[in-house]
Amino acid sequence: MPWQKTFSLRPRSKGCHLVTDEINSAIAQGLRGVSIGILHIFIQHTSAALTVNENADSDVRRDMSMALDTIVPEELPWLHVDEGPDDWVSHTKATLVGPSIQIPITNGRLNLGTWQGIYLTEFRSTSRTRSVVATILP
Repeated sequence: MPWQKTFSLRPRSKGCHLVTDEINSAIAQGLRGVSIGILHIFIQHTSAALTVNENADSDVRRDMSMALDTIVPEELPWLHVDEGPDDWVSHTKATLVGPSIQIPITNGRLNLGTWQGIYLTEFRSTSRTRSVVATILP
């Protein structure tokens, strides 16, 4: 039977943050008894995103932030700055990374690769609580 839960990730500042454990904790009930399935995770915001990437070396997180800052610099002459200078730049980065990911479930566990983890990519300078919808389809 499908399972769904909306939960909040704790506030984090701008950057790439490993949130695998936090998500696993939030969806533990939904994973029980799922031998084969899929987890779909969707972030309900336009200035943060979710992705899967290497989880062992913290340099990866800094490199990812640096790359995104280089591809989409804050210094461009952005017009939509209603919520501050990081407003539209954050929306642009969120569009590039994306609001959702899918991960296979095998024997009640997320079937991530050995070096894979789930990242919250926060593009706002100030810390914000982020809402996530997790849907499990067996």
